[in-house]
Amino acid sequence: MAAIIDFKATKCRHCYKCVRNCEVKAIMVKNGRAEIMPENCILCGRCLQICPQSAKTLISDLGKVRSYIARGEKVVVSIAPAYMGLLKYHTVGQVRSALLKLGFSDVRETSEGAALVTAEYAKLLTGHKMENIITTCCPSVNDLIEKYYPQLISFMAPVVSPMIAHGRLLKQELGNDVKVVFLGPCIAKKQEAQDERHKDCIDAVLNFNDINRWLRDEEINIEDCEDQPFVKDPKINRLYPVSSGVISSVVATQNQADSYRKFYIHGEKNCMELCDSMIRGEISGCFIEMNMCYGGCIKGPTVNDKSISRFKVKLDMEEAIPREPVPEEETGPALAAVAMQKIFKDRSPQDPVPTEAQIREILSKTGKSRPEDELNCGACGYPTCREKAIAVFQKKAELNMCIPFMYEQSESLSNLVMETSPNMVLLVDEEMKILEYSAACEKYFGKSRSEALKMYLYEFIDPVDFQWVFDTRQNIHGKKVSYPEYQLDTLQNMVYIEKENAVLATFIDITRQEEQSRLEYEKKLDTIDLAQKVIHKQMMVAQEIAGLLGETTAETKTTLTKLCHSLLEDGDNGGV
Repeated sequence: MAAIIDFKATKCRHCYKCVRNCEVKAIMVKNGRAEIMPENCILCGRCLQICPQSAKTLISDLGKVRSYIARGEKVVVSIAPAYMGLLKYHTVGQVRSALLKLGFSDVRETSEGAALVTAEYAKLLTGHKMENIITTCCPSVNDLIEKYYPQLISFMAPVVSPMIAHGRLLKQELGNDVKVVFLGPCIAKKQEAQDERHKDCIDAVLNFNDINRWLRDEEINIEDCEDQPFVKDPKINRLYPVSSGVISSVVATQNQADSYRKFYIHGEKNCMELCDSMIRGEISGCFIEMNMCYGGCIKGPTVNDKSISRFKVKLDMEEAIPREPVPEEETGPALAAVAMQKIFKDRSPQDPVPTEAQIREILSKTGKSRPEDELNCGACGYPTCREKAIAVFQKKAELNMCIPFMYEQSESLSNLVMETSPNMVLLVDEEMKILEYSAACEKYFGKSRSEALKMYLYEFIDPVDFQWVFDTRQNIHGKKVSYPEYQLDTLQNMVYIEKENAVLATFIDITRQEEQSRLEYEKKLDTIDLAQKVIHKQMMVAQEIAGLLGETTAETKTTLTKLCHSLLEDGDNGGV
């Protein structure tokens, strides 16, 4: 079966809103992201309506329908009577005219099929063979009972929905090659059209958002179109989409009275509450109109226009639609040619059931070792901690979906860091008010945490660097700052936290390293001084030696010069 609701995983993360709002818990959370479980889902569309990130979208058949028409196939629209409250027009014939302009071969009202269904309901009331009769127009109600209340299947009217009845009627009249497209406000109709029990009746399903988008693309305004009335008038059966519409149609159609008590119920919780009551045997002799959507189909899950009031639409439709039944001579031949029976079956999910020991083990993993530890806050989406533990066992939920437990974990880890970190940790707001103060700060600054949380930073250290981070929104990494008054040298990192408008600072004590560096530096200075003295002494010695050598050399030079002169003089005398 093709997918109907699509999830955008990138937008879905640790929200659980859809789980909280899904009455049957048909949503699995995996890696923090939600996934629909088709075998559990009843396609009420609630998750589509409440998703804050629009992470869930309805897969559209619009492309398929347009391709049918582009290929020249004969395509007929079966339009649900909800159009009377959801589309803007002056006459209903304008709606038919606008859709014909899109290329459809014909436009027919699904209420034609509703007239056949009404006639079948009237027979069931007259026959009085069923203890209770639950009408079956809403596919989500059908899914709810088949999947979660199979004990009530015997109470379901064994009749197909108006959509299926109309699809069969159109194919019987126009041939099996005709493409029948259902147009309505319901997403569950898409799955009903794919159901193996009657998958050959409807070829595609569109909603009014699809058709409005298509009309805009083609620049077609319904209110500007000519009036082309529908060929058949389904009369009171057009009331099916509003609450009590089915009962009104049946009562108007009946030829004789019956003894069934008749009432309608709408909304997921109300439907489930009624089913529980019926299982307990508290309801008997009733004809029940059940609808999953509050107010009926008129506010189906694809209706996004918040200006539409289901109360106003109900009043307007009940005023505009005459309380006249379709004559039996019109429905008789159609009923003889169209199969109306539907067989319901048990489709309840076969989820594994954990033992009590397994439930307790899962609960203990989230700090719930005793019954009084179970808060049952519902933040995870499940009404009780036990139900959430069962969902974890069934791999529908994750342990970390327990928000109070995760908060306690994060808080305890945060406290552990603040208490055991050897580094000083400070969190300061824009006014220099101290928001957090670690145990190491108590050791170095001599103030207890309770004292510090009542103080401002400038009361015991210079806040100039903190102020610079606030002013520039830039971080400081690895800056050395000394606090002589505390005999403390630090290596500081400061980070601006935009979300909290605060500065988180960590101070690393480097006093010993700095002292060691100073000692080493002083040793270097002493060594350099000693070397300078040695060099100076050596220079003095060298100079003295040089002086002595200079004097000796001069004397030697004088003596040798005199000797040379003497020798020269002696040579000259010998030659005379």
